[in-house]
Amino acid sequence: MSAAGWFIVLLALAGANLPFLNQRLFAVMPLKAVKKSVWLRIAELIALYFVVGAFGFMLEARAGNRFEQGWQFYAITFSLFLVFAFPGFTFQYLVKRR
Repeated sequence: MSAAGWFIVLLALAGANLPFLNQRLFAVMPLKAVKKSVWLRIAELIALYFVVGAFGFMLEARAGNRFEQGWQFYAITFSLFLVFAFPGFTFQYLVKRR
């Protein structure tokens, strides 16, 4: 795998965990509420999936060999993005804090 491929995988790992590791919207804008709701985190996760995907397509087109993808590709990559989000989800919702 090329360096660009590993970069996209690491970017996806960071992007999938970003909604769960902070209380800001896209890690930039502070919210007035004390905690983000789970629905806002899911919406942020979906938006970051599209951002990472667009960045991946940009790198692929820049390399000169962009391939058309079917719905199967998007189903698998979104499922992989959800698997990448598991550590952040576990930290936010399953780890008991005192």
